[in-house]
Amino acid sequence: MKKPQILLTNDDGIHSPGLWAAARELAKLGYVTVAAPREQHSGAGRSVPAWTDGEVKPTTLQIGDQEWTCYAVGGSPAQSVQYGVFAILQQKPDLVVSGINYGENPATDVSLSGTVGAGLEAASYGIPALAVSLELENEDYLGYSRATDFSTAAVFTRRFAKLLLARQMPEDVMVLNVNVPVSATPDTPWRVTRLGKQAYFVPFLKQPEKAGAIPRIDASRNPHPSDLGDPTTDVHVLLRQKMVSVTPLSLDLTSRVDLEELQRSFGTLD
Repeated sequence: MKKPQILLTNDDGIHSPGLWAAARELAKLGYVTVAAPREQHSGAGRSVPAWTDGEVKPTTLQIGDQEWTCYAVGGSPAQSVQYGVFAILQQKPDLVVSGINYGENPATDVSLSGTVGAGLEAASYGIPALAVSLELENEDYLGYSRATDFSTAAVFTRRFAKLLLARQMPEDVMVLNVNVPVSATPDTPWRVTRLGKQAYFVPFLKQPEKAGAIPRIDASRNPHPSDLGDPTTDVHVLLRQKMVSVTPLSLDLTSRVDLEELQRSFGTLD
């Protein structure tokens, strides 16, 4: 039986331990090609910036007890998928996996997530895609803390990757967005959810510590997300039930309304 080809990427960069943890588990399923951003690209969404250099550099990394040739891409997560498909593999893989991300990616903030953006880019080529994120106890989303244990999230990465390789999803299920609670074990239950409707991260203007420096926009978790009260949402399942949330995503962003009725409601435009 032919082993499946799996393209693995992320938005935290090629040196992220979350990427390595996913690679170790996914290697049990098939051939894993790692093509990830050379630098940190959290918050990149599905962007394909014109200013990135597009360099693809083979990099040898120690993953577990093996040395892997990985590819550091001078670009965003979505561009890493593009280079992985068109320049490195030169064919469509059987599956694209993005993660494991430092920090959860639930609710409407998925449109900001580079982890999810990479999955959506793969989906645009008709490739099944999986995006996996691990909840953090602190808010060090840009760090590479070796204290973060990705082992359980890696197990769920392998499980849902195996599912996507074995089964064809319904037509409008293009990406599975998986969020793993920090307290999860391999025995933690999971539930299919929908996105919460409220922003999970709240932006604020962060004043610099150094005089004369430019203030920057930062973000912190919403302390009172209304979606906590809705058991169908990823936010409720992740935070209140402490279960793994699995949200099916689609590239179709069309509002779910009666289009003819909406047009009639607009009336005549002057």
